[in-house]
Amino acid sequence: MNIKIIETTVEELDVLTQLFDQYMVFYKKPSDTNKYRSYLKERLQNKEATVYLALDDNTSNPAGFVLNYYSFSSVSQGEILILNDLFVVPEYRKKGVAERLINSAFDLAKQVGAIRVDLGTGKDNATAQRLYEKIGFVKDEDFYAYSYTIRNN
Repeated sequence: MNIKIIETTVEELDVLTQLFDQYMVFYKKPSDTNKYRSYLKERLQNKEATVYLALDDNTSNPAGFVLNYYSFSSVSQGEILILNDLFVVPEYRKKGVAERLINSAFDLAKQVGAIRVDLGTGKDNATAQRLYEKIGFVKDEDFYAYSYTIRNN
């Protein structure tokens, strides 16, 4: 299988939106392509995120995506790439697509001079955890993550 990784522009927005909708449904969110398309378009147009698509080179079918945001660390004095969303279509799983997408995030981090790539995943997502640890991600044992909800979407 030949997988091609491309940086997403607004021209690929329809394909990305279809994948993003599947991703959101996976995380128990309602299907809402109009809402997700608008959200993704704004991120891309404002250059607030870099998204890579994995496409099957033989069929041009979308195989997955990775969405990356940018942040900073005061303590580490550097830029951080946040690998925020990663999704692979079920029939392309366990075929190296996720690893290829993660590697594109690593390449982006090097390109922008980031000091690290951070990500989070569900405590029950053992498959993803195994992949991340195999690649070299280290689970944080020193800090807890907290959130304070301002508004619900």
